Parts: sequence; structure tokens; C-alpha cells
Amino acid sequence: MRFSTLLAGALALTAATPAFAQDETEPAPPVTVSGSVGLFTDYRFRGVSQTDKEIAVQGGVTLNHESGLYGGFWGSNLAGWGTFGGSNTELDLFAGYKLPVGGGGTLDAGLVWYMYPGGADTTDFAELYAKLSGTVGPVSLTAGVAYAPSQRALGNVFFTGAASAAGLPDDPGDKEDNFYVSGDAAVGIPNTPVTLKAHIGASDGNPGLGPNGTSVAPTGSYVDWSLGADVVVAGLTLGIAYVDTDISNGESLYLQPNFSEGNDGVGSIADATLVFSISKSF
Repeated sequence: MRFSTLLAGALALTAATPAFAQDETEPAPPVTVSGSVGLFTDYRFRGVSQTDKEIAVQGGVTLNHESGLYGGFWGSNLAGWGTFGGSNTELDLFAGYKLPVGGGGTLDAGLVWYMYPGGADTTDFAELYAKLSGTVGPVSLTAGVAYAPSQRALGNVFFTGAASAAGLPDDPGDKEDNFYVSGDAAVGIPNTPVTLKAHIGASDGNPGLGPNGTSVAPTGSYVDWSLGADVVVAGLTLGIAYVDTDISNGESLYLQPNFSEGNDGVGSIADATLVFSISKSF
């Protein structure tokens, strides 16, 4: 029923009923909370498995202020490559600022701190990021860039997986930086709950192994991409994504045995895979 009709009816009743205070629309709260929780068949960070090609449980919460400021956390279990002891958990703390640009675009810039609670020394590192998003017709587009300044966690400490396995650092205390650029696109299929998604990213960083036998950019420079789809059913999002990189087994050979499932030195944790997921946003 239209508001004007309700107002006319209320005015007509004032002659026979006591007057009540006029209802007012509650203003939007200055701070809102959003988040998600999900189950994934693999945790792929920039194309590389962080859970040894096994299941990951992930979730996070974000506090959003009306000014555009926001902050929050996100976490996932880990296994194999990317684990440093302790709880074998990645906990990302982030804060940033979003502002509208142009005729409907959004600029999002901030800082994320990658933490590994209870893990080995020299694991955590910080990364600055900026994203520009908007729409072209029915397609949502996002261009992103991330830069991690020189830090010991990203250092080229071990030149080979064999040196890491032997615990003999080639360049102890080394510091390196990391650069990542990405593009994402999403489009909903009209009259369906299905959204098609695509991603491509390029990394440039440490071509060896950090102090804990891993690297954000394992082979120094590589490309990752994914194609997938989400469908919303009964409030849940079901997802499927084909994820791959251009890292060949030959290119990653010097990283072995670290860069393989189960650290057996066979295959690669950056080869093509299908990732299935089920998640809930709030």
C-alpha cells in the first residue's frame, strides 16, 4: 500500500481517535556488520593451494562505517604449503576506505596484515591494496593492485627446496617485496540465480623460498586465472570454479619437495583444479 494512502487514512481517523506521535523512518545506523562463512574443497591463494589440495573452512566479518571506512578479519585453515606450525591458521586483519568515483564506480584502498597465529618466527607480512570497481552494462568489473613492501617473510632465503629441507639458508635475513595486479568480472544471467565469474592475476616477487620454505610468488613471476559460476539456493551460495596457473612442473622443480601435495616432490600444488564451495553471507 502506498504511503500517501496510509497518510490519508490516518488523517481521516484523527477526529475520532487520540493523536499519536508520527512514525519516522529510523535512520541507517552509522556502523553495519557484514560477513560470510563457507566450506571449500581447496583454498587457492593466487592459484596456489594453501591446504594441500584439501578442504578449507573460511569466514570473516567486516565492520562498515557510513563514512566509507571499514575494518575486519578473515580466516582459513591451512595445510602443506603455507603452514608454519601453531594452529595452522591464516588470520588476515584488514582496514580500508571506500569512496564513490565517477558515475557509479568505487575506489577501495587499504592494508591487509597476513598473520599465522602461533606459527614460526618471521611469518607475518603486510600488503597495501587498491581496487577500482564499476559496471559496464550488465557486467561488474574490478581492477586491483596489491603491493607488499620488502619484508623478511617474503625474503629469498632459500634458493631451492632442497636447501629449505636441509635447513641451510642461502641468504638468511633477506628481504623482498611482492607485486600483484588482477582483474575480475561478474555477470548475472537474467531471470536466474546464476552469476558467471572470471578472474586473472599476475604476480611478481621472490623467485625462491622465504624463511619458512614458502613464497607468495613461488616462481618469481607467474599468471593465475579462474572461471566459475555461483548460484544462490535457499539463501546459500553454491560455487564452482576452474582454477589454474601458468606454472609448469618443470618451472617449479627447484621448489620441490615443498611445492607438491604431501611434500612428496611429485606434481604441483599450482596445477589446474575444480574448486567447489558452499557459503553463506550476512
